[in-house]
Amino acid sequence: MKALITGPMLAAAVVLAIPAAASPPQGSGTAWDIVADLTTEVGPRLDGSEREAAARAWAAARLKALGFQNVREEPFTIRGFVRGEDRARLLAPAVQPLAITALGYSPATPAKGIEGEVAYFPTLDALKAAPAGSLAGRIAFVDHAMRANQDGSGYGPFGNVRRQGPGIAATKGAIAIIIRSAGTDNHRNPHTGVSSFPDGVKPIPAGAVSNPDADLIARTAAAGRSMRVALTLTSHPQDGMPSGNVVGDLVGSNPALAPIIVACHLDSWDLGTGAIDDGAGCAIVTAAALKAHAAGTQRTIRVLWAGSEELGGWGGIAYAKAHANEPHALAMESDFGADRVWRVKLNLADEALAARIAAALNPLGIVRGDAKANGGEDVGAIIEAQKLAVIDLNQDGTRYFDYHHTPDDTLDKVDPVQLQQNVDAWAIVLGIVGNAESDLKPVG
Repeated sequence: MKALITGPMLAAAVVLAIPAAASPPQGSGTAWDIVADLTTEVGPRLDGSEREAAARAWAAARLKALGFQNVREEPFTIRGFVRGEDRARLLAPAVQPLAITALGYSPATPAKGIEGEVAYFPTLDALKAAPAGSLAGRIAFVDHAMRANQDGSGYGPFGNVRRQGPGIAATKGAIAIIIRSAGTDNHRNPHTGVSSFPDGVKPIPAGAVSNPDADLIARTAAAGRSMRVALTLTSHPQDGMPSGNVVGDLVGSNPALAPIIVACHLDSWDLGTGAIDDGAGCAIVTAAALKAHAAGTQRTIRVLWAGSEELGGWGGIAYAKAHANEPHALAMESDFGADRVWRVKLNLADEALAARIAAALNPLGIVRGDAKANGGEDVGAIIEAQKLAVIDLNQDGTRYFDYHHTPDDTLDKVDPVQLQQNVDAWAIVLGIVGNAESDLKPVG
């Protein structure tokens, strides 16, 4: 039976129902403010879109307000991608809606959509083995078995289903391809991401379904039942779209020393708000640079908020071209979410300096890895062009691919305490290399 609340009791109940004002999250600071404000005031930042342009203006203003010098936008153009309407239904053996998203650079289906029999492949290798022409008139479905792990290494091989699968299916005659999302969650959220087609291969519509929907398709295939799918993807590529980088410097006390470049990417996929990919990365490198510079660095620290990483790393390539004649000493990048740093990898010829960095990070629970650091997509081109030293601060990726490229990439996935641990680790490293007077050179 419901109790009847009247008079003073009702007033008290109403007062108790009003939530208290939200207090700043534990561990909040410059990094939290950057990622919170970017995702709130700008939101998703698809490459080439008006929102990516708004993000560049926002970023330049924020870097200036934080005290960076020589802040500028550096424009370039790209082959972009315009999101349209993405729909799919399993028509047989039973009618079921499928949660789907178009993959980057997928061409559109006709406005009325297409239908086709599904050809199921348990792996990318199985698709590769299909005879030429065997998929004529059919829609390929490619499965895989990506699982969560700390270092995120599964994204390489299993992400190839997304990166290579559409081009391979097109060469076999498929009219479209659907893949299991490259993700580790069990939510009904599809994961988008860029794909590509080899030269001379006519692109076909390409989409990814959520893991629960992929499970449904796999169960149906295992039961030996034929499947038919209706697919409508009106998203499409578009040439000549505007993009750009945002660059700012914290000038060191000794201009004779080559600067350090720390990078993130400002663009994001449009399904979420780009909090972990890669608003958090921009927040981490910027807050850490400020912290190290405030303590005093001889070397200039340059922050690069790169554009159009998601569609092919175009910002990093553009930066390397624009700054080819400027010296750089060392490069670092943050683009793996906001969870705690657990490992450092180094590519430094000065072993004494490398050992000093590793020892300084030990109190934060960070261990030294054996493999060489290699940077990331936003610094890869400048590293290769100038043969730079590199340091990687590897974050815990156990839950990263639950949210990566999905509608769930939102601010609530950022743990402010772990975010600050990243900032602290980065600041330690930047403080050491920012005051290293010896040449910062890679191994070999």
